[in-house]
Amino acid sequence: MELLSLVFKQYRWPFIGVMLLSLASAALGIGLIAFINIKLIATTEASLAVLPQFLVFLLLLMAVTLGSQLALTVLGHHFVYRLRGEFIKRILDTDIERIEQIGNAQLLASLGSDIRNITLAFVRLPELLQGIILTLGCALYLGWLAPKMLLVTVVWLVITIVVGFKLVARVYRYLDRVREAEDRLQKDYEKVIQGRKELALNRQRARHIYQDQYQVDADSYRQSIIAADTFHLSAVNWSNIMMLGAIGMVFYMANSLGWSNNAVAATFSLTLLFLRTPLLQAVGALPTLLSAQLAFRKLTALRLANYQPEFAAASSAIAWQQLELRDLTFAYEGQGFGIGPINLTLNRGETVFLIGGNGSGKSTLAMLLTGLYQPRSGQILLDGVPVEAQGIEAYRQLFSAVFTDFHLFGQLMGHNGQQPDSQLVDEWLQLLKMSEKLEIVNHQISNLQLSQGQRKRVALLLAAAESRDFLLLDEWAADQDPQFRRTFYRELLPRLQAMGKTVLAISHDDHYFQHADRLLEMRQGQLQELTGRDRDNASRDAVAAINP
Repeated sequence: MELLSLVFKQYRWPFIGVMLLSLASAALGIGLIAFINIKLIATTEASLAVLPQFLVFLLLLMAVTLGSQLALTVLGHHFVYRLRGEFIKRILDTDIERIEQIGNAQLLASLGSDIRNITLAFVRLPELLQGIILTLGCALYLGWLAPKMLLVTVVWLVITIVVGFKLVARVYRYLDRVREAEDRLQKDYEKVIQGRKELALNRQRARHIYQDQYQVDADSYRQSIIAADTFHLSAVNWSNIMMLGAIGMVFYMANSLGWSNNAVAATFSLTLLFLRTPLLQAVGALPTLLSAQLAFRKLTALRLANYQPEFAAASSAIAWQQLELRDLTFAYEGQGFGIGPINLTLNRGETVFLIGGNGSGKSTLAMLLTGLYQPRSGQILLDGVPVEAQGIEAYRQLFSAVFTDFHLFGQLMGHNGQQPDSQLVDEWLQLLKMSEKLEIVNHQISNLQLSQGQRKRVALLLAAAESRDFLLLDEWAADQDPQFRRTFYRELLPRLQAMGKTVLAISHDDHYFQHADRLLEMRQGQLQELTGRDRDNASRDAVAAINP
């Protein structure tokens, strides 16, 4: 299996050590059975010294077995810890475009169910190894005692294991359906809780959610869990009955067929009882390993960036004066929409507004400008020097941004991850009128249960604290009240310009276009700069300018 080979590659010597411990455990188990057979069953003259020897054997077997199982479990958890960490780092290093193609749902499923399946497999792996090694070792010992009886017993046990495995496989198949039903129920719960106001107003929609969605999903969950429990109980009872049947067969072969004596039959019976639990655990563990292998293949199929343990070192400040997009084009994979060729020159310290209708390509242009999307053709130049692929990380360090789908982090950070300038933070708290709203301890904002407009103000605070040259604001003012929207255009943008920041603001606020040094328009994937009468028309009526 690919998964086990990867474990062996990364933890070769610990894995070999664990295997040796498992072999020692199996050898001690077989030795204990032989000890019981020779000292307690085959002889009637056991001395008092046998009991201490027997107890020492038991304690040694328990210690070695527990040690081997714990060692393999710890090794498995170390591997899963490393796998999860590498997976997170690979997500952080993968291009945004690829992450968006995969989708949040699949990434979260991989971090949740796929990693969980791999973890479960390693938790169950000691059971599988113990079961296999003990079974093989005991089979050799029993074959030495009575070969014909062993052959019949093996056939009996193979039938038991095959049928039991099929029953257990059905259990996991229905458990997969249970997990799928749980995901659907989770979405139903979110609809009921998050949409409670709308559902209170529209009882027909509430009835539809309850009857046509929740009850269907709940019934699917109920049927799947009942089926899983049914097959689980069937597997347990089948295995118990067949093991008892095997013991009966042993005594039949010994007494009725005369293949051995009662002492050998007793040893067979003892060994079967000893193997009962390891065999059942091994049968139950095998489907988890198959599920883990499938999960591992799913992780591999995501095609994330190769794992690099280190983050790129913070780059030194670039004293740029002019940023140029030259013949830039971009098209979404599998979609007809694209933008370009884009030609644009931005000078340091400018405040530029970008307007355009929905779907015109404004946000795509913003992703290209910040280096988050890689263009299909064309170049980005800083002071006439092309930004190469290996320098894209340093280029991105020029930008801070508040996107429309921004995530609000609570930790304030200064330039290059250093502590933020306290005076700068206090100034922006006052400018954003958030000094009375936020609780900040050790540069950590503790209360983020805010309105959307206030959350955007906090996002701008975080961006300002980063002290980067270029600030991208995507529809930042859209969720602000009219009074603070005026404050943004008349006070905050001039303050940013006074700080030497270059600002690109995506905006539809035509009443404030006069506050921009330049006005750009995206229309059907093409960029043009509005000047003169075109700019005056846009300032008077942006909607008419965008949709003539």
